[in-house]
Amino acid sequence: MTGSTRMKRHYSPLPRLAIFSTTRADDWKPDAGFISLFNGTDLTGWCYRAKTDKNATNAGEITEKFDGKTESGDHYYSIKDGIFTVSFPNEMDKLTGQIYTVAEFPKNFVLKIEFRASVNADSGIFLRKPQLQCRDYLVAGPYKELKKYKPQDWNTIIVTVKDNVAHCECNGEVLEDALKLPATGPVGLEGDRGQMEYRHIQLKELD
Repeated sequence: MTGSTRMKRHYSPLPRLAIFSTTRADDWKPDAGFISLFNGTDLTGWCYRAKTDKNATNAGEITEKFDGKTESGDHYYSIKDGIFTVSFPNEMDKLTGQIYTVAEFPKNFVLKIEFRASVNADSGIFLRKPQLQCRDYLVAGPYKELKKYKPQDWNTIIVTVKDNVAHCECNGEVLEDALKLPATGPVGLEGDRGQMEYRHIQLKELD
């Protein structure tokens, strides 16, 4: 990323996250103590953010919200039957390949997210700002030695954030043991290559 944007930190306590519905197309509900970051029906609670310098510690200011919309104007993000579909943006500027929650998460938390990747698909999950690669791992890497990854099927990533460090697993296998994070920021998804599908995106804040 180029340029820089100073961002006023916005701390969103758990009660304000009630904007996310727990009603899903398949009647799925988040686990006990978790809140849903994706209502399964539309892009409410998600947004585009301004581009920031790669060395900046905070995600950019909100530039566009998608409340009530089932698809972004550029067609890169769409919702149908409880699935959040991310498609590859063809233009050179990949800013529109990044979508974020409006809410930010300064507390320790556990994030659970299910994904299904097309062959050789390349995506990512933004954790406050740093990115965890989320891909068709056995083909696209970087974690090609995973034993429990299910190609073109649903897989589960669990991220546990404590003291600004993230421990990340896919189907119980470690992806990153100690990914350093800034003090606060949103959760985001990236489109880079191919098609990715996400569902059951849920988060629990920890004391």
